[in-house]
Amino acid sequence: MPRKARIDAPGALHHIMARGIERSDIFKDNQDRNDFLNRLGKIFTQTSTDCYAWVLLPNHFHLLLRTGKVPIATVMRRLLTGYAIRFNHRHKRNGHLFQNRYKSILCQEDIYLKELVRYIHLNPLRAKIVHNIKDLDTYLYCGHSVLMDKHKNEWQQIDSILTLFGAKSTKARRLYRVFIENGIKEGRRSDLVGGGLIRSAGGWSAVNSLRKAGIFFKSDERILGNSDFVESVLADAQESMDQKYELKAHGITIEQLIHAVADLLSLRSKQIYGTSKTREIVKARNLICYWGSSGLGLTMTDLSKELGVSLPTVSVAVRRGEKIVSENQYSLMKLLNINI
Repeated sequence: MPRKARIDAPGALHHIMARGIERSDIFKDNQDRNDFLNRLGKIFTQTSTDCYAWVLLPNHFHLLLRTGKVPIATVMRRLLTGYAIRFNHRHKRNGHLFQNRYKSILCQEDIYLKELVRYIHLNPLRAKIVHNIKDLDTYLYCGHSVLMDKHKNEWQQIDSILTLFGAKSTKARRLYRVFIENGIKEGRRSDLVGGGLIRSAGGWSAVNSLRKAGIFFKSDERILGNSDFVESVLADAQESMDQKYELKAHGITIEQLIHAVADLLSLRSKQIYGTSKTREIVKARNLICYWGSSGLGLTMTDLSKELGVSLPTVSVAVRRGEKIVSENQYSLMKLLNINI
């Protein structure tokens, strides 16, 4: 079955998970962890992405993020690609670091925000990296210690979470810790990370009860929320999804995209290939990399081979291309003379 496109929208809340390939370690030591956090902090700050909870485990990580001015897909591409390149160089290895695509679940905030913060922040205790809640309070590689004011982290949204527990920070922090501690006995919450209807309804027993009562929920594995929320998210996502389907239906190729961008910037298509640093040619490559990735669904490896540039160059180009499109209000559909 084909993979479904990820869903995103400005201000959307996402639970992100990524694992090492074949469940191998992606953090071998604290230098790796610190490099990841430094990279993550810079990207979140540059993209106005809010982070409410996070944890680094030996072979995977969890993030709870709110989309800012840049789509989550772009944020994660920058984070994972940059870190993987650095990790491979440092540990003298080649090949993929992460297993398949990262997992992204769009979440209904009013129901799940607090529960997800607790679930994510209890991971070190469930994994036996720390022995008790007191150790977790000071554990450096989990957002819980920042909420407990044991460590500082400028890019983590502290007040947004503490205000859910009280107006005054001291009391709110105390109630937050009680909430976290009460979650220890619940163990792993499959309803927060499982699939579709079962997750949203609270497990198989809940689903069976609903069916017996003649109640049915609309479900989607990419979304954590009730039926109405799922319905509204899918409706809001339709416009961007339609564009991707329309481009596929018209059989748009990378060659056609390159030709269209060349026309837009009054260039010849063959000028775009290679490593020329001319301003307009670099701009063209930036647009091609962004639209090729976001519109045509091409991988950075595909774009690297097609344009004759390195993978890091493509990664930077995607980011810059997105900014160019936003600043100039360019439309890929108009550029290709496609009506939807």
